[in-house]
Amino acid sequence: MTDFKVGYFVGSLATKSINRLLARALVGLAPKDLHMVEIPFKDLPLYSYDYDADFPPAAMAFKDAIASVDAVLFVTPEYNRSIPGALKNAIDWGSRPWGTNSFTRKPSAIIGTSPGKIGTAVAQAHLRSIMAFCNSPLMNSIEAYIQFEEDLITDEGEVTNESTRKFLRDFMTEFNGFIGRVYTALPRNP
Repeated sequence: MTDFKVGYFVGSLATKSINRLLARALVGLAPKDLHMVEIPFKDLPLYSYDYDADFPPAAMAFKDAIASVDAVLFVTPEYNRSIPGALKNAIDWGSRPWGTNSFTRKPSAIIGTSPGKIGTAVAQAHLRSIMAFCNSPLMNSIEAYIQFEEDLITDEGEVTNESTRKFLRDFMTEFNGFIGRVYTALPRNP
């Protein structure tokens, strides 16, 4: 099996985010051939095409981080039936300037948690639309909408519910296989 480096985005900027806890759990449950690295975006200014001719250093570092990974994983909450504004801003930076879209042909997957029963389903649908436009092959199955309950994931990223732990491990295993299938069909650009 091939090793892949996966960059993950935590959609919430909050330090105590339950989606950050979920990301920590996913890192621990990922197959050994997935090397997980967070791609932070909190220091990005608000995107404007005025920057296209001269990207600020934070945006260049962000695009370089995306270029250094084989695939991306979005771990995001739902804000007002959509994705957080900071995550959308990051995607805008990553896809610009025109013709330099960092997400083109880069496999992606989406997961999220919330206290609600439909656990980020609407945000994920919106994000799927955005990433489809960004020409990122999306893992559409297994869909993963996690209802967060108190003590579901410890601060260390340990999932306390066995069926949830198995589901998350299976999700990461499926993502690993998906990445391999994408690169079989769409060989990486030189």
